[in-house]
Amino acid sequence: MRVWRALQRAAASSSSSSSSSSFPRRRAWETSLSPLERVRRLLPPEEAAAVARCAAAPPPQAAPEEKEEVEVAGPRCGAFRAGELALAEMRRKYNKPLKLLCRLAAEAVLSTPSGVLPHRAIIGQLPGQVLRASGGARLLLRRPSLDEYVLLMPRGPTIAYPKDVSAILMMMDIHPGDTVLETGSGSGAMSLFLSRAVGPKGRVLSYEIRDDHHSLAKKNYRHWRSAWEIGHVDEWPDNVEFILKDISTAAADVKSVTLDAVVLDMLNPQCALPVVNLGLKQGGVCAVYLANITQVIDLLDRIRSCKLPFLCEKIIEVTHRSWSVLPAKLKHCKSSQVEETQENIEEPLQNESEEIHIQDQAVLKESKYNESLSDAAETNCSVPYIARPSHWQEVHSGAFYSPLLVNQSMDLS
Repeated sequence: MRVWRALQRAAASSSSSSSSSSFPRRRAWETSLSPLERVRRLLPPEEAAAVARCAAAPPPQAAPEEKEEVEVAGPRCGAFRAGELALAEMRRKYNKPLKLLCRLAAEAVLSTPSGVLPHRAIIGQLPGQVLRASGGARLLLRRPSLDEYVLLMPRGPTIAYPKDVSAILMMMDIHPGDTVLETGSGSGAMSLFLSRAVGPKGRVLSYEIRDDHHSLAKKNYRHWRSAWEIGHVDEWPDNVEFILKDISTAAADVKSVTLDAVVLDMLNPQCALPVVNLGLKQGGVCAVYLANITQVIDLLDRIRSCKLPFLCEKIIEVTHRSWSVLPAKLKHCKSSQVEETQENIEEPLQNESEEIHIQDQAVLKESKYNESLSDAAETNCSVPYIARPSHWQEVHSGAFYSPLLVNQSMDLS
């Protein structure tokens, strides 16, 4: 009986408290202590008070970091700008390209055989755009490569052509950071290629005996560097030292440096060999750029007679040949008879208006030819191609002989 009454009183008190209380029941996890509070209760009173003050203090705010403006750009940054070089390419008779090099200026114009194009129409355009001159000719605009620049830049003497320079650089095996001596600055073509090969940490010593050639080489090198800095993010290295002096009288200067390689592009290279041998390291390479084989014979005879410590490793001739590969034109899809292409049957043009008329006719024939190709594709007919040497070849496709002399630093007698 007593137990029953106790249960009734407990039930009544619980129901009254739940109905009269305005706060929800607190759960067990709400009354649990935090890890910091547990540690504080285990510490002495002084240290516990210090921990409480640290916990109550606001967290220190880090100083705002200055955002650095990072310029994200590739090796070529965007559109053409005034002061840099632009190359305009157009197609003429026999599909032959005509390349025009210009330095962009706001008030200048680009003159072509088919009209003019203002420079202000080029500035602000992205490379690869096709613009039309006043006469209707289509011009492909882009930034020139180094080999295109050396072929189109102002020149006095004959330059070292890119096809020969590439072979010479491979033969000498020049690395970034090397020191290279060049005799015969000429128009500055070899100096530009050597500057890129040795890099910012390398050095190129270019000797020239003629004042006009010396000034022209420095001018072409300076123009390329200034245009490069405008149109590119990275800076072209300033690592070429142009010296107006006869190499045969520069024995003291050459002896004071250690040369990794030597390039001789001069009329009588045998006169420079005794001097460059003083600075060329053991096993170093000396490449000689000559125009005919008789000069090579004279050079080797001088090395043998004077007992110079050089060994001729190889003599090569670099040739260049352009090819034309075009689809053949079929009269009928089922026939194998091949027509002559338009570039093979064109006659010499009388004037520019006739050239424009023939270009329009060629575009019309090309559209009809593409339609015939689509019809042939539907009937599973293959389209043959014609490959033959181009009717036009580069004017610098002559033979140039490059003897490679290796300095062995030994007695060849």
